[in-house]
Amino acid sequence: MRMERLGRGGTPAQVLGALGERARRLGIPPPAALTGAWFGSAAVVAPSLEVAPVSAAESFTCPDAQVRAGGPLIGGGWIGYLAYPDTTTSHPSALPAAAGGWSDTVLRLDPDGCWWYETLTDDTCPDALARAVLDPAVTVDNTASPEPRWDIDWSLPDRDAHRHGVEQCLDAIRAGEVYQACVCTRFTGDYTGSPLAFFSDAITRTCPDRAAYLEGPWGAVASLSPELFVSRHGHRLASSPIKGTLPLDRDPDDLQASVKDVAENIMIVDLVRNDLGRVAEPGSIAVPELLAVRPAPGVWHLVSTVTATARPGVSVRDLLDATFPPASVTGCPKTRARELLQQWEPSSRGVYCGTVGMASPLAGTELNVAIRTVEFGADGTCALGVGGGITIDSDPAAEWQECLDKAASTLSLSTPRRAEAVVRTAAGVP
Repeated sequence: MRMERLGRGGTPAQVLGALGERARRLGIPPPAALTGAWFGSAAVVAPSLEVAPVSAAESFTCPDAQVRAGGPLIGGGWIGYLAYPDTTTSHPSALPAAAGGWSDTVLRLDPDGCWWYETLTDDTCPDALARAVLDPAVTVDNTASPEPRWDIDWSLPDRDAHRHGVEQCLDAIRAGEVYQACVCTRFTGDYTGSPLAFFSDAITRTCPDRAAYLEGPWGAVASLSPELFVSRHGHRLASSPIKGTLPLDRDPDDLQASVKDVAENIMIVDLVRNDLGRVAEPGSIAVPELLAVRPAPGVWHLVSTVTATARPGVSVRDLLDATFPPASVTGCPKTRARELLQQWEPSSRGVYCGTVGMASPLAGTELNVAIRTVEFGADGTCALGVGGGITIDSDPAAEWQECLDKAASTLSLSTPRRAEAVVRTAAGVP
């Protein structure tokens, strides 16, 4: 194992641009990245990651190891995604159900703005990697065409289908089949240019806490998530479900005053407690944070945190079997909500509502909830899922508007006039 201090350099977006240019020049796989608040760092970047489809059972597996004194903080690990498991036959997902790859090396940006080279091997940092971090502008070809590096032409989701799904959910709540469920829809689009460039622009402009990017011959995933699904560091487990949303221009105090949003959050907290309880030491589950109001790209959210101590012998696979898919994107009771959601939603969710993250033999495992996530197909198409939790107090029109509020920060990254027209049309504004 080896760690080298590189010093202050470019932003994560700039470094990704330099690494992407290096990958194209050398004919090697592009970089993968986690940015925001992963593993106590501002960014964790695999300089080049060969990402391949895997089975769900193979995702986020890595050998156990003990952190050595003076060793790397992260060093390397498996970076990838696991899609939402429930599908529809009429509109299946275009991307593999799970994909990822192993990197022996990462570039880490610490909270103080210093970049580090970390590796599970004994190799020193190549000069080209150091240059990409410390002076990324030299690595990137600045004589590129004035044409945009990427663009997305978004199309509207089916508003009537979403309303019908919400109304069916309300009927099921009245009948006592579920107490709450997350009903979703999808924007679809056609893209040109580089998905990596999209991700770099997106993290610069929106700064999500749990952003993640990876790319393969099958396409790319650019997750701009604000939500932690689950983390494991040693035996300590944590999950921070998000439920409750308001646009940023509204008074955040209105969230904690909302009976509907508070009830939605507390129901999901109870579901997370139940999920973690499947693998936790009895009596170890706690809720150190309940109904905190936090900003996210374009919106305010209610965020709670649940912690627990894993029983001896519990693996990451055991943890996923107990908790996946994430509680905040399913419903209560979880199994029945998942069954009904397949009837209420016309399309498979794909990677949206699954998870993206990293399992490291030294640093542990951290996984996001893959919301605010754009899926890029190899055929030039893309998709952005959005949704919200439905309770007995939900209004179908307000739930549709919440979907638009959540999508707005991502849609607005595209050509402004075109994105504004999509949002206005979706909202029924002439």
